[in-house]
Amino acid sequence: EYEAAQLGVFGAMFLQGHIYRGRKPVHWSPSSRTALAEAELEYPEGHTSQSIYVAFDAESVSESLAPYGPEGLRIAIWTTTPWTIPANLAVAVNANLDYSVVAAPQSAGGGRLLVATELVGSLTSKLGLGEGEALEVVATLKGSELVGTTYTHPLAGRSSMVVEGGDYITTESGTGLVHTAPGHGQEDYQTGLKYGLELLSPVDDAGRFTDEAGDGLAGLNVLGDGNTAVIEKLKTSGNLLSVDPYQHKYPYDWRTKKPTIFRATSQWFASVDGFRDGALAAIGETEWLPAVGERRITAMTQSRSDWCIS
Repeated sequence: EYEAAQLGVFGAMFLQGHIYRGRKPVHWSPSSRTALAEAELEYPEGHTSQSIYVAFDAESVSESLAPYGPEGLRIAIWTTTPWTIPANLAVAVNANLDYSVVAAPQSAGGGRLLVATELVGSLTSKLGLGEGEALEVVATLKGSELVGTTYTHPLAGRSSMVVEGGDYITTESGTGLVHTAPGHGQEDYQTGLKYGLELLSPVDDAGRFTDEAGDGLAGLNVLGDGNTAVIEKLKTSGNLLSVDPYQHKYPYDWRTKKPTIFRATSQWFASVDGFRDGALAAIGETEWLPAVGERRITAMTQSRSDWCIS
């Protein structure tokens, strides 16, 4: 009887257009080869990623950046997932943040780097500069003034653009310029939709690079030798600024106890936007034991736009 009622609700949701099949980034477990819901993830202590700082060479610049490039100007980005670099299609900035053009010493590749003003000191500490060397601020501009600048992808050679992201771009870590791969991140995906970017995700069900990832990467495991290979390629190309072990919370498959990835796949989704108000009203009319359950499901329902159900 309970299962029949569930099927009845699902059928009504389908007929009302709340259930659809789409392709977007989801939590994916290479070890069990399936998509996972948030409730199926664990975040064990002690996970360490090889984070990297990378400099993308500017190809053309916005009007405000014209006095400082494009020749010799590089866009500094940071990521904890080097294996997503082959899928990079944009760099996003926060329009309201301050960004600085800084002169870099030869030990850091020379030329000029673009970085959030509040993170100049942090980047300096990661570059391993010699005694007496520093990043010298040449100019400071708003993020909105950088939009439209283009750069060359360090591995694929394609031209991509600096775009406006959102409030998810902060100065808590990194460089304030966010490496954007729409096929491998939720904010990246939303920014990609805004600018009509391709949903590139060159990774198969087993977590191995496909041919789309580029020369010498196909077949490599993105959480192992594939990650290392990308770092080595960036080092060879001269675009790698620094490698920095970074301990943070990272999602693991609760069944296999192995790391997951964020990957664009075709799945079934429930569009929460279509029934959010009704769901929140029903949650408020229900008695919850323990009471903390109501707060958790309310927060999830308020913040979700789509729910992966396959």
